[in-house]
Amino acid sequence: MQRIRISYNKGVELQYTGNLDMHKVWERTFRRARLPLAYSQGFHPQPKLQQAAPLPLGFTSEAEMVDVWIDTDESIEDIAKKIVNTAQLGIVVREVASIPISSDPLPNLVTAAEYRIKCDDPIELAVIQSKIESFLSQANIARERRGKPYDLRPLVQSLAIEADSPLVLIMHLSSLPGATGRPEEVLEELQIDPYTVDIDRTKLILKQ
Repeated sequence: MQRIRISYNKGVELQYTGNLDMHKVWERTFRRARLPLAYSQGFHPQPKLQQAAPLPLGFTSEAEMVDVWIDTDESIEDIAKKIVNTAQLGIVVREVASIPISSDPLPNLVTAAEYRIKCDDPIELAVIQSKIESFLSQANIARERRGKPYDLRPLVQSLAIEADSPLVLIMHLSSLPGATGRPEEVLEELQIDPYTVDIDRTKLILKQ
């Protein structure tokens, strides 16, 4: 059995495909590639796949990762070639690497994520700069998520303007169990409608 890690882009063709359905996408990809998936034990065996971090519906990404266990002794080069050739529309495979079987679970390695947000509606640069400065200057930003209060401020590691016409923001947000920042919540604090932007995850930061 081998464990491989696939780094890939998720394009607009799949931006409304949820995380559970992405498992099915990868299952089909491996079947088409004739690479036998390894399965979990128990009464309801499931293919052994681990995605790095959930990507909300509507987002695209240049930084997706999935670990897959397969029952084959083929070389990583041959495996990579098969995956690249059978990946469906909306997936661009950037790298396929061999990972030690006993490595930590992939989701446990993610500590933060970078997002690039392109705003469709015109926003005055001075206005958004003032709002960002106000946001970053606050020690606490109380919000509620699913009926539970939380502090948004420590979940935002950095927030900056990349371009102003159209407006493009770059956010570095925490991505830890129980402490995950969400771009749409930051946008709401900046009084930007999350439904008028394009959000792309550009990086996942892993533990060293």
